Amino acid sequence: MIIFMGVAGAGKSVQGKLLADSVGLPWLSTGEFFRMLISGKKRLDMVSGKLLGDHDTITLIQKVFAIVGTDQEFVLDGFPRTLAQADWLLSQVKHRQINITAVIQIETTEDIVEARLLNRGRQDDTKEAIAKRFQEYRNLTVPIIEEFKANGITVHSINGEGSVEDIHSLVMQALNLA
Repeated sequence: MIIFMGVAGAGKSVQGKLLADSVGLPWLSTGEFFRMLISGKKRLDMVSGKLLGDHDTITLIQKVFAIVGTDQEFVLDGFPRTLAQADWLLSQVKHRQINITAVIQIETTEDIVEARLLNRGRQDDTKEAIAKRFQEYRNLTVPIIEEFKANGITVHSINGEGSVEDIHSLVMQALNLA
């Protein structure tokens, strides 16, 4: 699997889909699955910018992996988001249940992220929620990337501030697909 990571609005979904379409891979977005499958209080919490708990997230990912099958390459967007989720994923790698080909980390500034998210117009994209997501990204996701590196997972940091096409070209080059 090729994992796309970055704060909401960095462009990971756009780039993940583009990569999947360019090379003919399935594209799995945890955000899309959450918006489709989560309801009640958990959905209200999610709309306010809160992340789902590790147990709920891992349970959902296990269901998605069972449907897709992890014996083929695919693009994963938005998972893991905590060290506990990363540890679960790394244990799956250790037990040869899955393979992580690479992690693509899309990096961009908070100002660009805010502008992109406010322009897409989703209900959960408020200035307050965006600021909270960026802080959670720094506190939760950046340590995951370090954990991946410490466990021998290839991580490519990609500048997410150019055009969609330029960023896609950088992703393709990083994965030796250009």
